[in-house]
Amino acid sequence: MQGQNLTIVIVVAVVVLLLVFGWLAMRKRRTDTLREHFGDEYDRTVETRGGRSAAEAELLEREKRVKSFDIRPLGPAEREEFSEEWVSTKALFVDSPIEAVIRADRLLTTVMKTRGYPMADFEARHANLTVDHGEVARHYLAGHEIADRSTRGEASTEDLRQAMRHYETLFDELVNETAAPDNPDGPRSVSAPAQARA
Repeated sequence: MQGQNLTIVIVVAVVVLLLVFGWLAMRKRRTDTLREHFGDEYDRTVETRGGRSAAEAELLEREKRVKSFDIRPLGPAEREEFSEEWVSTKALFVDSPIEAVIRADRLLTTVMKTRGYPMADFEARHANLTVDHGEVARHYLAGHEIADRSTRGEASTEDLRQAMRHYETLFDELVNETAAPDNPDGPRSVSAPAQARA
């Protein structure tokens, strides 16, 4: 009888260990997937949320939220209109760097709204962008931080030039993105090669 009890204890211990290892492997796979998908934003979210579990829960919630949006690529006429506006915004930089950066920030907001992103505060817009545009969303954050500093008189002309470069990187991706060939009418889209910059 004792031998049978010992066998049961060993079997239960093995099952528990297998479940723990399975759970750890699944959690590691989830972490690796999120880290790969979100890039630098993964680390930034871990830092701001104060831990991996809270950060991963937030990133998963972002993915779920953004999947519910009706995000679409721009049509050819919209791309042309926004591209012309971007060229005039860049030209404005020569005479008024601060005004050009403010205008570029507003133009990006308009592009996002046109594509179907809900308009909220900057933090929410940035968070939504990180889901499908993780690599360039950091440029939006960096450009916006410089724009904020400029309103307090804390940004040099070179800082403002950097903000415009950050904004241009995001602008190129958002404006030049086209629908996936296998799902031309779907809300999800893939990046096309960026057009030559003006």
